[in-house]
Amino acid sequence: MTVETSLLWIVLLPLLGAAVNGITAAAAARWGKKVPHGFSGAVAVAGPTLAFLLAVGVFRALQGMEEGHALVVNELFRWIDAGRFRADVTLLADPLSAVMLLVVTGIGGLIHYYSIGYMSHDEGHTRYFAYLNLFLFFMLMLILGDSLLTLFVGWEGVGLCSYLLIGFWFEDTEKAQAGMKAFVVNRIGDFGLLLGMLLIITTLSAGGEGTLVVREIAHRLGEFPPGVLEAVGLLLFAGAVGKSAQIPLYIWLPDAMAGPTPVSALIHAATMVTAGVYMIARMGFLYDHAPLASGVVLVVGAATALFAAIIGIAQNDIKKVLAYSTVSQLGYMMIGVGVGAYAAGIFHVFTHAFFKACLFLGAGSVIHAMHHEQDIRKMGGLLKKMPLTGWTFLVATLAIAGFPPLSGFFSKDEILWKAFSGENAALPWAPRFAWLLGTIAALLTAFYMFRLFFTAFLGKPRGKAVEAHESSPFFTVPLVILALGAALTGFLGVPSVVGGSNRFEHWLAPVFETSHGGGEAIGAAHAGGHGVEIGLMAGAVVIALLGTLLAYFLYVKRKEVPGRIAERHPALYTLVRDKFYVYEAVFAAVIYPVVSLSRRLLWRIVDVRIVDGIVNLAGHLSRGVSYTLRFVQTGQVQTYAFILFTALGIFLWKVL
Repeated sequence: MTVETSLLWIVLLPLLGAAVNGITAAAAARWGKKVPHGFSGAVAVAGPTLAFLLAVGVFRALQGMEEGHALVVNELFRWIDAGRFRADVTLLADPLSAVMLLVVTGIGGLIHYYSIGYMSHDEGHTRYFAYLNLFLFFMLMLILGDSLLTLFVGWEGVGLCSYLLIGFWFEDTEKAQAGMKAFVVNRIGDFGLLLGMLLIITTLSAGGEGTLVVREIAHRLGEFPPGVLEAVGLLLFAGAVGKSAQIPLYIWLPDAMAGPTPVSALIHAATMVTAGVYMIARMGFLYDHAPLASGVVLVVGAATALFAAIIGIAQNDIKKVLAYSTVSQLGYMMIGVGVGAYAAGIFHVFTHAFFKACLFLGAGSVIHAMHHEQDIRKMGGLLKKMPLTGWTFLVATLAIAGFPPLSGFFSKDEILWKAFSGENAALPWAPRFAWLLGTIAALLTAFYMFRLFFTAFLGKPRGKAVEAHESSPFFTVPLVILALGAALTGFLGVPSVVGGSNRFEHWLAPVFETSHGGGEAIGAAHAGGHGVEIGLMAGAVVIALLGTLLAYFLYVKRKEVPGRIAERHPALYTLVRDKFYVYEAVFAAVIYPVVSLSRRLLWRIVDVRIVDGIVNLAGHLSRGVSYTLRFVQTGQVQTYAFILFTALGIFLWKVL
């Protein structure tokens, strides 16, 4: 099999799994039969597993190619041929997409394997695995598409599958509403992405053929006026704000916890939410020449990182804590790509996939052992009850908190250093501002993650934790693999300042080389020397340690203190616990007025009276005319002859 053919099979294998399980589920429902759980699980796991093996082959093939020319292209078919616009469906693998391929198929495969145990007692397991495979297919299309149009197909596909998976238990109204919320909020951002694509086509069509192929856009960047570049950058970022859960469209992501826990891990760790970061990195050549758009990406990312971290400190649902930590970590990724450090942003995508998947799957193991209890205040002592789950959870917690030498330390520190030493021509203050907010968020991250760990895993067992026990190998094997990844993958990006070579950045360098932009408007200013970088690195370790010690003091040594603080400042505590009432504000300012307007004006007046009125009027007119004409339909030949000769006489009189 050629490497080009491998690209096609990487995409098709999950689709085949989705088709087999989907048809099987439909047939079983039609005939009232049950599908063996082992069959649907085996079919579902086979697709991503084989796709991962093929992705490793693609990665190795790219390694063997000349640096700067590592590219695998598979042109499939012509999709659109309309006037001056043509679009082909072409799959493309380069160093950037190869990294994402390994993450999506590798971690996605582990999540599929984990799901066999987690969904073992669910009657809808076959339908679940069909959705899960379909989700993976669309994510792979998003990654491998060589044009924004193909990317958009995958982009919308993962949005559809997220709706199906988040609302998987649709019999529960709350869960169904969470799925609809994710779908609608993402459509808002997707509208901006679509407008950005249309603006690209319109601009390029003025000087030749319109195109959405990323490589062609890069080569024709000079055809964009500066203002249009900024507009395109902002519109594309609007799509990323929705998909990657940035302020203000992050509100869908915490509610995505309504789906099964493996779905939360898949969406939050390695796939859907990182699509926006990937898209901006892929279009980095454009953002290099759009300083205002890059500055907006940077500031919004920094604000999201801090805002979500603040909310995370007061959440008691184990999955909600992890959900807001995901929103915060996505903010860090946006800081990286916003400051022009695209490799650093993608490196955090890579490391985050391991430790966040480990955390979510660890939470799923806990929830399963606790008989679906998710309140951390009703847990405790789980480290002794569930040692494998507990220790792997601790490794992932240390990684996300930024302790060396675990992966999160290297990727997060690289982003903060790039922000501190970066510059932006349109918003000169933005890089240092982002570094400050990111540093504060790092302190809070260590605090709320160890608050979770100390409360759930240490102390005496409470409630259902007394009866908890370690989960089956379907749960623990993926946890061990992911914990190893969280511990070791950071060594791929060890910076030169501590004797490393940052092999990850070197691998991605050809994708983000200066020929695709050059960083004229944004980039590293290299403020200070190695001493400053080492100082900031040491400061990051101190901050992580401070957050951990504060959590230890409040939730292990002096457990009564948090309650006293909440009692002394009830308004502040309630504000943070209830997420600053952002959704309530959005509901009052947007949703309720739109629904009220729809019901009172668009439905009762526009639809019922105007639209239906026009239709009814047409019917009344037809009936009235037919009522009049029926008097001349007598059925008598003499009457018809009289009318005919009368009409003929009038005609001849007028003519002659």
